[in-house]
Amino acid sequence: MTMHLPKGHIYDGEGDRLLGDLGMGERIVVIPDAKPSRTADLHRRMRIMWGQHLLDDLVAGRYRSLVCAVNSQDNSRGIIAQLAELLPTSQWDEQSITAYAAQFARRDRVTVLKYDMDVLEVLALLRPSDRDHLTLEDLKQGFELVTQMLARKPERLPVASVCFLGARANRLLVGDHEPSFETVLRTMYEAGFAGDVYPALWMWEAAPIPVYARYPFPASIDSMREGGF
Repeated sequence: MTMHLPKGHIYDGEGDRLLGDLGMGERIVVIPDAKPSRTADLHRRMRIMWGQHLLDDLVAGRYRSLVCAVNSQDNSRGIIAQLAELLPTSQWDEQSITAYAAQFARRDRVTVLKYDMDVLEVLALLRPSDRDHLTLEDLKQGFELVTQMLARKPERLPVASVCFLGARANRLLVGDHEPSFETVLRTMYEAGFAGDVYPALWMWEAAPIPVYARYPFPASIDSMREGGF
């Protein structure tokens, strides 16, 4: 029997049934936070780019800016080094990225460095030099600076950001563990950010936990957490 939606099909032929039968390990269940209306929603929101490939989108020129992290010791495992290698007109490499960061590293607070990679500008949160990880306070301060930079130069838009979770070179920790994705999004949002956010790869296996494609999340989540419906 062919599976189908009330209004039609997603895939041609028997695609709906065949894909529905697959026991896929990597699955994301995206649910709408609200139905579209005829009136545009002008509230500031961040899009969450579930299932999208960040490096592919950056190299394809879909964004003018990227927000990520950098450190003053070793960035060989960071996305910024991968990006510099993939962009044909970039004059940066891992060594020059790290050497540049070492000139501006501070012990007491995060700073934001600008790396001009020709078609793309990287706004990199440089973690304090006395720590081997970022904190939520670092993230807050960094995104406050990023928001100001974007406001002064609208030509830096559109902008994408990593989610800072599952990082290898620049971990984000609360104590000895990573914060929740919701906590990271809230920190970015409260700092004024309104760009696109790319989830970590481990989140591609989030199902059966459903996810939303925008932040802030609907108020119904807080209602459920408080025991309501």
